[in-house]
Amino acid sequence: MAIAQKTDNPNRYRPNPSVLTALKTPRILTREVLAGLVVAMALIPEAISFSIIAGVAPQVGLFSAFVMAVSISFLGGRPAMITAATGAVALVIAPVMRDYGMDYFIATVILAGIFQILFAALGIAKLMRFIPRSVMVGFVNALAILIFIAQLPQLLGVSWLVYPLVAVGILVMVFMPKITKVIPAPLVAIVLLTAATVVFAIAVPTVGDEGQLPRSLPSLFIPNVPLTWQTFTIIAPFAAAMAIVGILESLMTAKLVDEITDTHSRKTREAFGQGAANILSGLFGGMGGCAMIGQTMINVKASGARTRISTFLAGVFLLILVVGLGGVVSVIPMAALVAVMIMVSIATFDWHSIKPSTLKSMPVGETAVMVATVAVVVATDNLAIGVIVGVIIAMIIFARRVAHFATVTRDVRLDEPVPTAYYTVDGELFFASSNDLTTQFEYTDDPERVVIDMSDSHIWDASTVAALDAINLKYEQHGKIVVFEGLNEASTKIHGRLAGKLGAGH
Repeated sequence: MAIAQKTDNPNRYRPNPSVLTALKTPRILTREVLAGLVVAMALIPEAISFSIIAGVAPQVGLFSAFVMAVSISFLGGRPAMITAATGAVALVIAPVMRDYGMDYFIATVILAGIFQILFAALGIAKLMRFIPRSVMVGFVNALAILIFIAQLPQLLGVSWLVYPLVAVGILVMVFMPKITKVIPAPLVAIVLLTAATVVFAIAVPTVGDEGQLPRSLPSLFIPNVPLTWQTFTIIAPFAAAMAIVGILESLMTAKLVDEITDTHSRKTREAFGQGAANILSGLFGGMGGCAMIGQTMINVKASGARTRISTFLAGVFLLILVVGLGGVVSVIPMAALVAVMIMVSIATFDWHSIKPSTLKSMPVGETAVMVATVAVVVATDNLAIGVIVGVIIAMIIFARRVAHFATVTRDVRLDEPVPTAYYTVDGELFFASSNDLTTQFEYTDDPERVVIDMSDSHIWDASTVAALDAINLKYEQHGKIVVFEGLNEASTKIHGRLAGKLGAGH
């Protein structure tokens, strides 16, 4: 019989199309360039608003977006994914800026990058395999809801003229792909709405209203903080939180892009890249960040980008736009960018997951995990917390479900030379399923010899060994002999190593 061996085929990670292919193919290159331009425009107001959340000047978020996008295009493990300043990271490290100032703030960003590199070295990316599909669906749906909610400030308390502009922008993005996909529909919508507001002098909020754009290039920034244990204790908790939130959101986004593009990415390399990008961002006075899910969806889903070229150019165009063409960028109506993000929100949401037919056929536990993930993310405005809670709930549901799979059957044979009670244990034995294992034996009524057949079971943890020790001890107290047989190799090892050493019965 042939035995399949697991191999890590390097071809599964090969980008399709590659950067070289894109550079040689005008159609693909045009798509990548235009996608980068659209993303750059969408990054500007977001980076400014995240700077405000963090309590720093707009240029801190903008420079962070530039440095991180350019660096991750070379260092990251997921082509076409956009990394820049994000709201989740801004929320985590805002207290450092408020309480300790800019130097400690930047030192925190750099330390977070170092932590992320350490996490990558420890193999944190491998933990992604333990995130269930229901959590992933909840993550995607929560993301879509957050993207939409983030647009509401631009739609409330504004001139009525904003609403027809947003509507026109959405219509352009709906019907433009039916005409041609050569030019990204979001770019067409932004150009048309900007031209309309300028030509007809329509007074609506613009990008320039979000904050002052920088007029110079970023420069090296070495934080002036004492290199002492006290400094470390101040910034380390914030840096660790930033590192965890950033790496989790980045890896979840990479997994989402993998599914959208039907390609594979190197998650460990992405974790290393995120760390390096944050260190570089800090060294150039940036606030740090992680993968930007909304902008990544614009790049991958709305614009069709697939290579590192789009990510690189998003950073380059961003710098050119804010430093060299600040006057032009300032007149872009926020309504145009709101329309783009609303379409991204609609396209991102997994509508199939809430169809009545899907909900009817889906196990209740799976739906509960998805809903819980969405609820926690929306309530906390933090994707990382929602994912962690979703995984924990999924684990609890799984443990409860598997716990019922362990069964014990009894067969007493009094006609044998030595009357014997035969027990057959069937199922996976771990802390959830073995807790009541001791209650399924007839200690008083069984004959003097007891055989427990473990052929159809598997011992997974110390809790099970402790339960078996307790069973053995109870039978000994009744003057009866217990024989365990049929243990597989793995179960024999853990049972032999721990049996009698866990203090059962004491």
